[in-house]
Amino acid sequence: MTILADRRSGEVTFIFKGSPDANRVYLAGDFNSWDPGKQRMAKYRDGSFRTRVALDPGAYQYKFVADGRWVDDADAPERVANPFGTANGVVRIV
Repeated sequence: MTILADRRSGEVTFIFKGSPDANRVYLAGDFNSWDPGKQRMAKYRDGSFRTRVALDPGAYQYKFVADGRWVDDADAPERVANPFGTANGVVRIV
């Protein structure tokens, strides 16, 4: 996964490459109340999924939901343990 952040606008592009055979991937995090169906990611020809989110300065936790399965972001710039025994990615906007 790659995160592209535009520091001027606060927009962050999340790119998920963990499952190119997935049909649907969503982004869930504390910025959207962890709703696993709220932020659908668009599938690109290279098999990646992408979405853009405008975030205010701060730290935000997130995960991907690929075909209903919650997926850790092993390439996140920062990760924290969650109560489910897995990890959440963290993105920081300054």
